[in-house]
Amino acid sequence: MSKARLEKVIDSDRGGQNEFAVWATFCDRFRQEVGDAIYFSWFKSLELERIIDGIAHLSVPTKFLKSWIHAHYLEKLRNTIIAELPGTKDIVLESRAATRFAGAGAPERRSGEIQSDSVAASGQVESAARERSRNAPPDGAGGSPLDGRFKFSTFLVGSSNQLAVAAAKQVVDRLNGAGMTFNPLYFFSNVGLGKTHLSQAIAHAGQEAGRRIVYLTAEKFMYGFVAALKRQNFMAFKEQLRSIDLLVIDDVQFLQGKTIQHEFCHTLNALLDSGKQVVIAGDRSPNELENLDERVKSRFGGGLAVEIHPLDESLRRGILEARIHNIRAAHPTFEVNANVVGMVAKLIDTNGRDLDGAVNRLLAHTILAGSALTLEAAEAAIRDLIRVKEPKKVKIEDIQKLVATHFNVSRADILSSRRTANVVRPRQIAMYLAKMMTLRSLPEIGRRFGGRDHTTVLHAVRKIEEMASNDVGLSQELDLLRRLLCD
Repeated sequence: MSKARLEKVIDSDRGGQNEFAVWATFCDRFRQEVGDAIYFSWFKSLELERIIDGIAHLSVPTKFLKSWIHAHYLEKLRNTIIAELPGTKDIVLESRAATRFAGAGAPERRSGEIQSDSVAASGQVESAARERSRNAPPDGAGGSPLDGRFKFSTFLVGSSNQLAVAAAKQVVDRLNGAGMTFNPLYFFSNVGLGKTHLSQAIAHAGQEAGRRIVYLTAEKFMYGFVAALKRQNFMAFKEQLRSIDLLVIDDVQFLQGKTIQHEFCHTLNALLDSGKQVVIAGDRSPNELENLDERVKSRFGGGLAVEIHPLDESLRRGILEARIHNIRAAHPTFEVNANVVGMVAKLIDTNGRDLDGAVNRLLAHTILAGSALTLEAAEAAIRDLIRVKEPKKVKIEDIQKLVATHFNVSRADILSSRRTANVVRPRQIAMYLAKMMTLRSLPEIGRRFGGRDHTTVLHAVRKIEEMASNDVGLSQELDLLRRLLCD
C-alpha cells in the first residue's frame, strides 16, 4: 500500500503519527510470526484502508481470502495490530470490492466490474448474469498464469536441487514418450528454494511439446471448485480438469475443506488411473501434510517425493551473479565486484527471494548514493536481510524416532497399543517432548501417537514432569534428548 494512499485513509484525529511506518512494521512483525510461506500466500495483499475511532479497517482482494483469514487467523491478526498500532481497539476485515465501492457516492459501473455485496441488482440483471455464468468456461479449470521467466533454461542447478531437476526432466521426457514414470511427482521445500520455478518449468515444457497442461495454485483450485458449484457447471469443471495431459498443483499444503479435498482426490485418481501426469509442490513431505486427507497423502506416497534442500554457498553465488547480469541489461553501469558477491552469498543463506532482495538493495544503493559499492556499503545495504539463526523446528516424527532409538524400541512400538513397561515409558517421554518442543495441541499430539485421546497425552506430560522433578537421572536424560533434537 502506497504512503500517499495510506495518508488519505487515516483519520485526522491520529495526531500526525507516521502510520505508514507503523503499518510497515506490523507487516514485518506479522510475517515473522506466521512465517514466509503463510504470509506470502494469504497476507501479502492485506491492506489498511482506514482507521476511524480506533477501528482499523483492513481489506483483501477476494471474499474467499477474507473467509479463510476469518476462520484461521483473525484473532492473531487482531492482537498483533492492536499491539503495533497505538490506540487501535479492534479490526474489521472486508473484501476489497466492498471497501472500494463504499467510497463517495455510487460510481457508474462498467461491464465486468466487481460489485459490492450491498449493491442490489434487478431480477432481470441477475437472471441474465446467471445465464452468462452457466455458459462461461469454469473458473480455475483454465489454470493460473505461468511466469515466462520460470523455465529450465533459467533454473540454476546445484547439489541441493540436482535430484529434483533430474526427476523434473524425466517427467518432461515422459510427456514426449520417452522418460521413466514418476507419477505423481511431488516436490517439497521451504519457501524460496525453487519448487514453484521447477513446477512451472515442467508446465512450460509441456506446453512447448503441445500437451494440454493446467497449472493451478491450491487457492485457485479451491476458488474454481466453489465458483463452479455456484455457477452450476461443476461437471464441466471436473471434465475439463480430467481431460488434460499434465496437472501441476502448487502450494498443496493450503488445500482446505473436506469436500474440496474429496473432489481433488477423485480428480487425482482419475488422472493417474488414465496415465496422465501429475506434479505437486508443497512446503513439507506428504506424510507431514496434517490437514490433508489420508487418501490424498497415500496417492502422493505412491509416486516420487523429492526434497529441494537449502541453497549451498556456490549456488547462492551463482544466483546472485545471474540476477546481477540480468539487471545490467537495464542498468549498464551497475557493477558488483566478486568480493561483494562472495560476501552477500555467505551472509544471505536463507532463500532465493532474499537473494533477489539483496540485489535490489545493492542496485538502489548504487543509484541513490552514486558511489562505488564497497564491502562496508554492501553490508549496510543488506543488513535487514541478514537473519538471526532460528532454532531448529522439531518434528513429532523426529522425536518418536530419536526416543525409540534411545530406548531400544521401534517407532511402531511407541505408536502401538502395547502397555509393557519398556514401551510405556518411552512413549510418555516422547509425548512429553512433543508437548514441550512443538506447537502442536494435545489432541494433535494424541492423533500422531496412534490416535490417542488428548487426556492420555496430558497424563503422560504430567507424569514425566513429576518424575523428572524427583529423578536427576531422568532430568539429565531429557536434557540430552532435547539437545540431540535441536542439533
